[in-house]
Amino acid sequence: MFTLFHHPFCPHSRFIRLVLGELGADLQLAEERAWERREAFLALNPAGTTPVLIAEGEGAIPGAGVIAEFIDEAFGAEMAERRLLPTTIGERVEVRRLMSWFNEKFFEEASNPLVTERIYKRFMSEEEGGGPPSADVIRAAKANVRYHLAYIGWLAGTRNYLAGDRLTYADLAAAAHLSAIDYLGDVPWTEDDAAKAWYARVKSRPSFRPLLSEWLAGVPASRTYVDLDF
Repeated sequence: MFTLFHHPFCPHSRFIRLVLGELGADLQLAEERAWERREAFLALNPAGTTPVLIAEGEGAIPGAGVIAEFIDEAFGAEMAERRLLPTTIGERVEVRRLMSWFNEKFFEEASNPLVTERIYKRFMSEEEGGGPPSADVIRAAKANVRYHLAYIGWLAGTRNYLAGDRLTYADLAAAAHLSAIDYLGDVPWTEDDAAKAWYARVKSRPSFRPLLSEWLAGVPASRTYVDLDF
């Protein structure tokens, strides 16, 4: 049994939920509004960010990258051909490089500003940074989505999956960040057929179903969000 402190639209939390879905783990979710900086949550992760995983017999495991490494070390071998971090050094480097690209670069330039401005700020007090969304921040982030989508399309057009021949953490990280902003309708799918086809494949996996079933009151999902044949 795992417990995951998460926010439904935190891209890093979505990544770990997909990872645990691929593992077939028994998962309990605990929603956390990280901007509230609860003392009990800060005791689990002094950085005050989601996700944080609680695994039976282990202490709190904070951060998407750390959790992914823990899952591979603890369960990777038993997943055999479904292992999400390959076994050869070169393949592992490429998967980690792309995990970093999406969990750090994509997050900072695109998914985090869009989710923060269009979702989180609705629930934040003024002291916590809430208020009207910034049109300038949204405009810049949406422009950044375009070049990230083009890069995904290039990877998908030259490989079977983003990091190589099979599904890895790289695909789940990219799909998690895209899914959060696809809910908002901020992914220009018509601009890259290869990226769209790759995302449709990943989105059709059983691990994705719980994400697609979640809705935010007052913020309807885009037309493409739940449509597997978008």
